[in-house]
Amino acid sequence: MEIIPAVTYTYLRSKKKFPNVWCAGCGIGIALGAIIRAIDNLKLDRNDVAMVSGIGCSSRMPVYVDFNTLHTTHGRALAFATGVKLANPKLKVIVITGDGDGLAIGGNHFIHTCRRNIDITTILINNSTYGMTGGQYSPTTPFMKIGTTAPYGNRERDFDICNLAKSAGATFVARGTVYHVTLLEKIVQQAILKKGFSLVEVISHCHTFYGRLNKEGTAVKMMEWQKEHAIPIQAAAKLPPEKLKDKFLIGTLWDVDFPEYCEEYDKVIAQFQVPPEDSEGKK
Repeated sequence: MEIIPAVTYTYLRSKKKFPNVWCAGCGIGIALGAIIRAIDNLKLDRNDVAMVSGIGCSSRMPVYVDFNTLHTTHGRALAFATGVKLANPKLKVIVITGDGDGLAIGGNHFIHTCRRNIDITTILINNSTYGMTGGQYSPTTPFMKIGTTAPYGNRERDFDICNLAKSAGATFVARGTVYHVTLLEKIVQQAILKKGFSLVEVISHCHTFYGRLNKEGTAVKMMEWQKEHAIPIQAAAKLPPEKLKDKFLIGTLWDVDFPEYCEEYDKVIAQFQVPPEDSEGKK
């Protein structure tokens, strides 16, 4: 019997950087599979996809896939991606980032790329910690949770990533988890197709640092927590407030239209560009 490989394998650089750096049980590989399947479902030519990342566990993702890829400096993925998109607006530019890379050192880039509404899809994998560099607390570490740099509990409030993106100007905002993988594929597809800045927050887990420090158990236990605490936005609308306590919403949270930056930038160029015949006449 012929064994047909999973679609994900056709997009991997299997002879280049494997085995990967992710811990056994990490959710980032699940997110990678969902992204690849979303791209395959859309029938995008891999040469028309550019995947950009900064530094961190999730930011290793572009190293493993056979697209146009750019592995950049810490926190600067959106700045590089903006340059890529302006240079070649026909590309589907996808940024992979994490809660530390995207919201701490990269926080200023994040809010202004949302505001600019450039046609970039940002997939922010949120595991509430700096996993690659030792478990320090991040902008999404919940209040009083432990990190290696917060051994007595984090005393800062955490960002609500989706509310931040919405208020900064993103035109598409969605949230999924690595447990609800079918939904995650769907919203990644929607985000890629959306004209304008799209954010998909992916709730994941770091059992190696965050889970161990906060005694939240194995990777399986942490994924069970995602299952028990995530509520689809459609279902949430029918529930009383007490049923929503300590829960978070998943699905498409925000979807509006606004002029896209590359198209507006082209209008400025066209407005002040001297027609060739005028230029020749002046000579």
